[in-house]
Formats: sequence, C-alpha cells, structure tokens
Amino acid sequence: MNKIITIGREFGSGGRELAHHLAKELGFAYYDKEIVEEIAKRTNLAQHYVQHIVEHKSAVFFPITTGRTLHTAGSDYMMRQYTEVYSQQANVLREMAEKSDCIIVGRCADYILKDMNPTRIFVYADMQAKIQRCRKNAPEHEHLSDHQMKKMIQKVDKNRAKYYRHYTGQVWGDRENYELCVNTSISPIEDIAHALSHLI
Repeated sequence: MNKIITIGREFGSGGRELAHHLAKELGFAYYDKEIVEEIAKRTNLAQHYVQHIVEHKSAVFFPITTGRTLHTAGSDYMMRQYTEVYSQQANVLREMAEKSDCIIVGRCADYILKDMNPTRIFVYADMQAKIQRCRKNAPEHEHLSDHQMKKMIQKVDKNRAKYYRHYTGQVWGDRENYELCVNTSISPIEDIAHALSHLI
C-alpha cells in the first residue's frame, strides 16, 4: 500500500507550504488545487464554485452522507450538487492515493482515506504568526489592519471547522484525530519539513 500523508491546517499556519516542502523532501506526489480542478471537470461546475463548496459547510442541515433530501424550494437541486461534489471529492482522493506515495492537503482527506491508514498531520500556529504570514503573502492591493486580518483568519478557520464537522462528524483540529500536530509559530517551515521527513 502507498504511503499517504494528509495535512489539515489552520489558515495562515503555513500548512500548504509545509506540505509542498515535505513532498519535495520525501519525493512524494503533492495534491492540493489539483483536487478542485479534477472535481470541477467531473461535475461540469466552475472551479471557483467547487472551491466555495469544499471550503464551506453545506447550506442544507442534514449531512449529505445520510442521503436524505429536503422538500423545500431549491433544496433538492442544491443537495444534489453538494452530494455530487463530495462524492467526486472522495473518488478523486482515493484515485490519487492509489497512484503513488503522496501528500494531500485538506478536503477531509484524513477522514475519507482513513481505511488506507494515512499519516495524519494538523498544522497550527499562534494568531500573531498567522497574521504575519498572511500579511507577507497578501496581494499588493490588500491593506488590512491586524484586527481585520484576525477576523478574516477566524472566519476561514470557522468555515473549515464547520465543513469538517458536517462531513465527518468529528472536531477539526482535535489532536485525537491526528498522528502529529505541528506548531509553525517559531521555526522556519523548511526546517520543520526537513525534520518531519526524517521522522516519517
């Protein structure tokens, strides 16, 4: 069986960057935005719409894994779209994991691929470190205050937590769901990736 690493991450923690460096260190395939692109192809939905779905909790109130439908105006159509996107997401993740050793960022991969025994990593950081990293990577035209940046980070993390709980029934970031929880607040991402590559 291939070696699979899943990486969940707080917004601004550098989780995506860590995953990228770790994939290079280990010589593993790296999957992130490619997942959304493939889902969009299979569902004939726009990439930005698929991205919105996979980053937010479904608008319906029942977990789509139950297969229930709500008989309110427009809900059937939305339910089918969310169901299709999640179903294709699970298919894409499994296909990617079966190809070769790989690192997969986000998308409930730790839960979806649990029967393939992935090494599950959660990346976090203190708020000041996240604000600094977001400011460093922000577009030139973006001029948010620290307070505004903090609110944005909290909103993104809240959406990720809701999405994860909605589809898995588990608490996002709970240490019991991961083999490793990594704090990126102080050490350089490259150094952490190098140390993790030896540990793994």
